[in-house]
Amino acid sequence: MEPIEARSDSRHRRLAASPAAVFAAMSDPARIARWWGPDGFTNTIHRFDFVAGGSWLLTMHGPDGKSHPNESRFTRIVPDELFEIEHFGGHHFILTIGLVPQGEGTEVRWRQTFDTVEHYGRIAEFVAAANEQNLERLEAEVRRGGGAS
Repeated sequence: MEPIEARSDSRHRRLAASPAAVFAAMSDPARIARWWGPDGFTNTIHRFDFVAGGSWLLTMHGPDGKSHPNESRFTRIVPDELFEIEHFGGHHFILTIGLVPQGEGTEVRWRQTFDTVEHYGRIAEFVAAANEQNLERLEAEVRRGGGAS
């Protein structure tokens, strides 16, 4: 198998919040619906079984009016430490988000790994921009807190 580094987009961002506060924004379907996806996207969560082996079904609504059904399975969850999904469909990947305490904050370690270097190479530019926007939106949601929209 090709090295993970050659078929992954990896990002790191330090957030001024505890791992528990960051994890809260990742484990609540109402909150994740607000920040998941690139800029301009909204989400409808149909199923969010937040346990290892649980399913996550959502529709991402793009700014162009197109809807994008998504199906994932939670593969690993460690409260306040790790969130991992396997995404099925057009782009198969594993997304691992680690939360590492750093002083008063948290380093978010985001890695999206595709099956092959060739597949990742075709979409790497889009994935890099989308993942950076995801992290920006996560950071904004963490700052916002758990209040209603």
